[in-house]
Formats: sequence, C-alpha cells, structure tokens
Amino acid sequence: MKLLTPTNWKDYELIDTGGLEKLERFGKYILARPEPQAVWSKSLPETEWEKLANARYTRKKGIDPSKQEFGEKGEWRLKPGMTDQWTISYSYKEMHLKFRLGLTSFGHIGVFPEQAINWDFIYDFLKSKKASDHPPRVLNLFAYTGGASLAARAAGADVVHVDSVKPVVSWAKEKYGDLWIKWNSLGCRRCFEICKAGS
Repeated sequence: MKLLTPTNWKDYELIDTGGLEKLERFGKYILARPEPQAVWSKSLPETEWEKLANARYTRKKGIDPSKQEFGEKGEWRLKPGMTDQWTISYSYKEMHLKFRLGLTSFGHIGVFPEQAINWDFIYDFLKSKKASDHPPRVLNLFAYTGGASLAARAAGADVVHVDSVKPVVSWAKEKYGDLWIKWNSLGCRRCFEICKAGS
C-alpha cells in the first residue's frame, strides 16, 4: 500500500497530535482541535501546546434545549490577536486556490488540508482530458466548502457543487462567488433525480 500525503502546502502544517487532539498551523495561526483518531500520547508537552496555540477548541456534548440542537458542539478559546476568519492559499502547478477559514461551533474551519493530494489528482486528471472539444463536467457530491470543486474548476471543468448542508454551501458560495460553479444545497436523492433526468 502506498501512503499518499500532501507535499505542496506552504500555509498548512501538522505540528503535533495525541491525547485525542491535533495541533495545526493554518497560515500564521496555530489551532488545537479534537482528533478522535489520535489515541497516542502527544510528542510536545502540554505547556508547549498552550504556548503555541492561538485558539483551542473544546467540545461540549449534549443538548441545548433553548435551541433544540442535538449533537456535539463546543467553543473556541482565542488568544489576543486571533481572528475568527482568515485566508490561506494552496498551490500546485498552475492551480492556485484560496480558502477563507472560519472558526465554527462544531470545530471545523472550512477546509480539510489532508485532501490536497486529491485536489492535485483531480487537477491533473481533468487537465489531461481538456484536449477534447467540450470541457469536462464534474458533479461534486458531499462537497463541503469546495476544495475539490475549486480544483476541478481550476483545471477548466464545468462544476456542479452539491452538499445537503445549506450553510456550508452558502459559505462556499460566499467564499468563491460564481467562478462558473453551480452551487447547490440539494438533498442527495433530489440530486440523483436531476442527474438521471439529464442523462
């Protein structure tokens, strides 16, 4: 088995993991967030994590009866100078992507940096298909905030970006505008119906 890891990040770095957390750098900010797969001990002492992290997310399990919300949410503790939104960049060959990050109540920030290897593959694959008369067409399901959609568009594809979570699609559309990507917050069943009708 070949392990594929992103090698082109300049604005992302995994600094340490362990104790069910990860310490990551996104641009000039360092975040400590939960990571349920990190069941081993941290390499760096906790004092170093506290010193390095500009923000730390802590999870609160349970129900908020006032909002009728279920599941896991939490809160970010920010050091002075830490903002709740910022941008980072990712480049590969002629593909240059920008991501607007934000601290969410569920611990995400708007990008999965480990997916960069997939963006590179999408870009290369679609670039190799571009010689035909028509641009490639990509349907990106469960698209989150759009890394793969942006990579496909950067390669010249017509893209339909679909996620069932409307706020996530709104975030993606706000971040990237039109860019010749059709942004949708359809349910998956509806999306398949549309695709089947169009084929």
